[in-house]
Amino acid sequence: MQFKTKRSRRELMSEINVTPFVDVMLVLLIIFMVTAPLLTVGVQVDLPESSADSLPEEQEPLTLTINSKGEIFIQESKVEYDKIIAKILAVSKNRTDTRIYVRGDRTINYGRVLEVMGMLSGSGFTKVALISEPYKER
Repeated sequence: MQFKTKRSRRELMSEINVTPFVDVMLVLLIIFMVTAPLLTVGVQVDLPESSADSLPEEQEPLTLTINSKGEIFIQESKVEYDKIIAKILAVSKNRTDTRIYVRGDRTINYGRVLEVMGMLSGSGFTKVALISEPYKER
């Protein structure tokens, strides 16, 4: 009498287990939701308030910031006073029709802000504007 041994052959599983994939995606989603607001901080400036309406934006403008210490930043990088025009021309690819927003801290001397704006307009930039905080009722 022969004993027939039954070899169990494992069949290939034809379905994909998506549970680990979903777990990883949820963790990444949470990480990005937490870190995204931290990436847009920029230079800390106490802007003055204004009741003027905001301007429509068709593209990302350049932002020049003067903080309370008088330091000047283009976007988030610090720039020396005598290198402002060269840096802005490099960033704007020599286009003088680029919109430039000037953010001046409320405690900085108004003359310093006008000096920088005058330098920009004297270099041919035609779209230079000030930024302020929306007016809040007290």
